[in-house]
Amino acid sequence: MPVFTRFSRSPQPGIPGAEAGTERDERAEAVAAEAETPAPGSRLARLRTWRTRHPRAARALHLTTTVLAAVLVLGALLLPNTLPAVEPDRFARIPAEAVIGAVVMLVLPRRPRLVAAVLYGLGLTALTTVNLLDMGFNEYLGRGFNAALDWDLLPDAQAYVEDTLGGGVATAAAVGAVVLVLLVAALMVAATIRLADVLSRHRVRATKGALLAGTVWVTCAALGLTLFGGPIASERGAGALRVHAQRTVQSLQDEVAFAREAKADTFGNTPPDQLLPDLRGKDVIFTFIESYGRSAIEDPIMAPGVGRTLDTSTETLAKAGFHARSGWLTSATFGGSSWLGHSTTMSGLWIDNQRRYRTVTAGDHLTLTKAFRKTGAWDTVGVMPGVQKGWPEEKWYGLDKLYDAFDLGYRGPKFSWSTMPDQYALEAFQRQVHGKQRDKPLMSFVILTSSHQPWAPLPKMVGWDEIGDGSVFGAIQKAGKQASDVLTDTTKSRQEYGKSIQYSVTSLTQWLERYGTEDTVLVFLGDHQPMARVSGDRASRDVPVSIVAKDPKVLDKVAGWNWTEGLRPDRDAPVWKMSAFRDRFLRAYGSTPHASGG
Repeated sequence: MPVFTRFSRSPQPGIPGAEAGTERDERAEAVAAEAETPAPGSRLARLRTWRTRHPRAARALHLTTTVLAAVLVLGALLLPNTLPAVEPDRFARIPAEAVIGAVVMLVLPRRPRLVAAVLYGLGLTALTTVNLLDMGFNEYLGRGFNAALDWDLLPDAQAYVEDTLGGGVATAAAVGAVVLVLLVAALMVAATIRLADVLSRHRVRATKGALLAGTVWVTCAALGLTLFGGPIASERGAGALRVHAQRTVQSLQDEVAFAREAKADTFGNTPPDQLLPDLRGKDVIFTFIESYGRSAIEDPIMAPGVGRTLDTSTETLAKAGFHARSGWLTSATFGGSSWLGHSTTMSGLWIDNQRRYRTVTAGDHLTLTKAFRKTGAWDTVGVMPGVQKGWPEEKWYGLDKLYDAFDLGYRGPKFSWSTMPDQYALEAFQRQVHGKQRDKPLMSFVILTSSHQPWAPLPKMVGWDEIGDGSVFGAIQKAGKQASDVLTDTTKSRQEYGKSIQYSVTSLTQWLERYGTEDTVLVFLGDHQPMARVSGDRASRDVPVSIVAKDPKVLDKVAGWNWTEGLRPDRDAPVWKMSAFRDRFLRAYGSTPHASGG
């Protein structure tokens, strides 16, 4: 049997002899296919025998797999990148990538067509993967996935799942993710090969269909025709990949620009005696409350409980002689990556991704905490119950001593991700650090973690004299809700999140009432909003910030900020970028700018 080594050029519809040329192509490919005669008894031979014996079933199976392949490819091309957008009407579009793909398959001979089909399938796999990653990042962090920056966050995500739901679930999730990508790749490649084969077998009709689809697409695009609120002529797939490519390039360019920016510092060369002179002799405490965002104060589900807690705490502190001023800061992060919020506040630089974080922490930019140390007038300590491994940033922050999860003497149970309740962490801080006699006042950098997602199980307040080594929290942890039950229910997540903020604020303000002195100055704020499913799809990035002190001179220094009296900032209170806080704070308390770098 002769084997064809040349194929006639695929004709175009409307050209004389086109159908004859197409028939020659089909005969040539058929002969070529027959030349690859399967060995007797092989799987392919058995398949052909089954097709011969059961022609109706074979045709039904062929039609079904072809339709499924088309649905899979079209679905991948039209798949949105956010969960709320996954609606049936989003798939009522004509994707340009499908029309172009069909034309390419029609004009290529057999082997190049096979290669093109495989590459097309892998491209659809990449598109589907980034869309799924976008869904996850938008759901939790309120932004899309960045291929240049976010791979480093995946191990952190696995660690979070392990701490929250257990090591077995974390391993299963990681393996499942890899298997899912491989399965998608296999299905996409199989689908594109199937469709390429069908197009080649029905070249005349496929060519007419591609021409018709292309004409309709161009017409709809030119006229701007829409359906269900969106354009009929879609280029969703190419547009998504283009956005990711642009985002990657911009991120790489930003890294270079930010490295230059980080070298410039308004207070970089300020002499020690000109830093923070108006706070000398004060014990200053900077405290971040995990996920304490504007939604906790304004969302109708969380606000009533959180508002009562803030108002009650304001009144209780006032009876103890403390007064507060509160405003808003726009965080550099959303839903997670708390360290970006911490570093932005302390450095005065906008650190909204991991590359920026690594760049700035590798340098010597003056942090607010380091400014206290530079004066020589304060001892500086960090209390970070969430740190469970080496933390080299300790030096960058300018901390003389760090107390991590293993240094606070806790013997009770973990509360999901949080290693210990905030009340215990604060009591241990008092016992081991704040309550000790020392030659200098203390500047403390405290990170509270009980309000970290998934907000189950949650700790509850106990008597301060009952805390001991934390074993008292065992019964509370056992009686708490399961993380898996809360995470899968949006309403429960919002309710439990609100309770966690009430607990953290109560722990902190009761600690201040109990242990604060005439010289205590507390600055506390949120690091970011909770994840989008809790804070809302269109929630701001604002977080509350408060300064609390007994000495009226401390609050007089920030009178010009027009912050709200008390712990609950008004809706129209000033909003600053989080990166503006460092310089405003330094200036308010008498620091003199002497720039460096640039």
